[in-house]
Amino acid sequence: MKYIVGTRGSRLSLEQTSQIISELKKSSPNTEYEIKTITTKGDTDSRPLFEINQRGIFAKEIDRAVLQGEVDFAVHSLKDVPSKLDDGLHLACVPRRHQANDVLVSRDGIPPSSLRRGALVGTSSLRRAVQMTRQRPDITVRPIRGNIETRIKKAQKEYDAIVLAMAGIRRLGLDVRYFELPADVFVPSPGQGALALVSRKGDDVVPVLQKIEHRDSRLEAEAERAFSESVESGCRFPVGAHAVSGNSQVTLTAEAFSADGKESLRAVVTGDKTDPRSIGQRAGEDMHRRGVGDLALNWRKKTEEWNR
Repeated sequence: MKYIVGTRGSRLSLEQTSQIISELKKSSPNTEYEIKTITTKGDTDSRPLFEINQRGIFAKEIDRAVLQGEVDFAVHSLKDVPSKLDDGLHLACVPRRHQANDVLVSRDGIPPSSLRRGALVGTSSLRRAVQMTRQRPDITVRPIRGNIETRIKKAQKEYDAIVLAMAGIRRLGLDVRYFELPADVFVPSPGQGALALVSRKGDDVVPVLQKIEHRDSRLEAEAERAFSESVESGCRFPVGAHAVSGNSQVTLTAEAFSADGKESLRAVVTGDKTDPRSIGQRAGEDMHRRGVGDLALNWRKKTEEWNR
């Protein structure tokens, strides 16, 4: 049996897809795979992400190809996949997750506290920007786009440091100096560090993909995505959500901020593994009671002002 795999054409996307195919071949040795690269809006639009008012900007075109039968399944970074998929699509598999932490990449691999006063830090994420400025109000954060290699080169010349996901650096095996940012302070984006295999519902590829499902990674992803859905987060309302699976329970730490970083809401919810989505929903309900809707409105008004 041969399957067509849809993915973006970046080096990271291709490497992630190759690693997934390698795992699939171990569990289903008689299957073959062909990679089809698909260009997404996120690849062609160089504006900062918060200026692009569209969900799934790195996934939509690929998922459309899955729905239309051009490819059999897609390999995404899970944090790029909207919490609600189009009708007919299925999050068929969440493989074993890498570490979810962000890292601060710099020439010397120093922590945020050691950056010079007025240092220039680059990030493509509003969440990372506000988390950095909450820790170091004296630094300047500036948007930076491009693939990981491009951003790292800029970090060595134009910026004092940049913030990236550790998983991307690890998957590419890049030799760079960085400081690992603690996930309890710099709460990662929902789904960060995990991959998502998206297929058509009921397709014959689903049982093949589910052979490499990692149960705890799926449970963590479901809790984080349920929280994101509850508070309607996105590029214009950034939040952090990090779930950790234990023996019988999942603990979710979630955080949201005002656009100026002065206000924040944090929720820590623990629940049984049998219902991970309820954990994320409870965290969202807790934040709604404490005014997360006002924070979201604050962000959306602010980004509209920036885009004028």
